Amino acid sequence: MFKRHRRLRINKNMRNLVKDVYLDIDDLVYPLFIEEGADIKSEIPSMPGIYRYSIDRLKEELDEVQALGIKALLLFGIPKHKDDRAGEAYNDHGIVQEALRYIKKDYPDFLVITDVCNCEYTDHGHCGILDENGYVLNDVTLELLAKTAVSHAKAGADIIAPSDMMDGRIEKIREELDKNGFENTPVMSYAVKFSSAFYGPFRDAADSAPKFGDRKSYQMDYRAEFDVLSEAFEDIKQGADMIIVKPALAYLDLIAKIKQEYNIPIVAYSVSGEYSMVKAAAQNGWIDEKAVVMEKIYAMKRAGASIIITYYAKNIAEWLREERK
Repeated sequence: MFKRHRRLRINKNMRNLVKDVYLDIDDLVYPLFIEEGADIKSEIPSMPGIYRYSIDRLKEELDEVQALGIKALLLFGIPKHKDDRAGEAYNDHGIVQEALRYIKKDYPDFLVITDVCNCEYTDHGHCGILDENGYVLNDVTLELLAKTAVSHAKAGADIIAPSDMMDGRIEKIREELDKNGFENTPVMSYAVKFSSAFYGPFRDAADSAPKFGDRKSYQMDYRAEFDVLSEAFEDIKQGADMIIVKPALAYLDLIAKIKQEYNIPIVAYSVSGEYSMVKAAAQNGWIDEKAVVMEKIYAMKRAGASIIITYYAKNIAEWLREERK
């Protein structure tokens, strides 16, 4: 006799009873773009509904995020001044550092993660210091990343998230954090970060597009699977407490692969291109926005992600609340 799988799908209550993939508001991380200046609330054209805020306008956004029950934020900074050594990244009074102080003072319950990279702070848009041929110097860049991580920790960061893809960065950052008394500050490593076309809208949001060339000499090649576990293992060995896979949707197989191999929290970063494609299609009436977003997010959970960074975090929080009414 054949098995009647449909018995367990017969109605909503039955489906809710037997489901075994779970999503909670606590799983969500909401990215924020903080721009140096005053009275700034500027919508990002390629990311409808997502804004850059100056610190003096952050309250309206943080109040809404807090009311929705979202507890974790990921900060990106857009400074006024950029140079070839990313000086504003590790300026103790830089835009991210000042935003951290504001949030930790007025909204102490938020868990605040800071992106540690140089691309938003360099005048050339690459993630590190360049040699005379335009090649990113790995070991020189490590020194600046570590300085930035310590500066963020001093300003109140709960988690440091290096996204640069330099070799050895986790070890260097971990050493400097420990040396400066931040041995209890976790590192959430962008360990598996691909050179991806899905990042386009983010580069508008953060003013981080490279002025020449691309990032393929340091971000991973999506045609190569052989070094995925090696990248993850190396960062874990060096002291990473959590591993990010970025982008999320096109790399669900790798989330599952890493989850199977290593007992460590995995973070799926649902990137700007994923957000903007869904948003554009929804605005044209071509898809059901909520249905598509939730299907994607549950796919990330099913693949093995414990945590999801998503620009849809506020919407998802609202939808989860509606489902529980």
